[in-house]
Amino acid sequence: MNKINVMFKKLDERAKVPTYGSAYSAGADLYALCDDAVTIAAGGTEFIHTGISLEIPEGVVGLIYARSGMACKRGAAPANKVGVIDSDYRGEIIVCLHNHSAEDVVIENGERVAQMVFAPYFTAEFTERTELSGTERGEGGFGSTGTK
Repeated sequence: MNKINVMFKKLDERAKVPTYGSAYSAGADLYALCDDAVTIAAGGTEFIHTGISLEIPEGVVGLIYARSGMACKRGAAPANKVGVIDSDYRGEIIVCLHNHSAEDVVIENGERVAQMVFAPYFTAEFTERTELSGTERGEGGFGSTGTK
């Protein structure tokens, strides 16, 4: 199992440190930090504080994903689908949750609201060309590979 060391800072003494649900969980659970319960209206979006900041190692990105139970059972998932936390960001980790359901969703203090997966990434050096190499697929886009 690959591990990295991620330094964190509690911005509020009540903040919960991210945790893994099992030994083989890919995502670390992020916990809500709120004075009062936060109600996300049906179809609405709210910023949910975690009260922590991270020092993600260079060459690694923190990706914020929905928790399956929260998204599938209650309809709440990150508004931007996948949040990207760059290694040079030192501010509070805040999860922007959108309520896709037809009913209000209430988020309580200390509740698990999302999960963060750490992944290595590449940056690109872009080189302009007048032609690109050919492939069998070519310019075939959405649905062009069919189902065989």
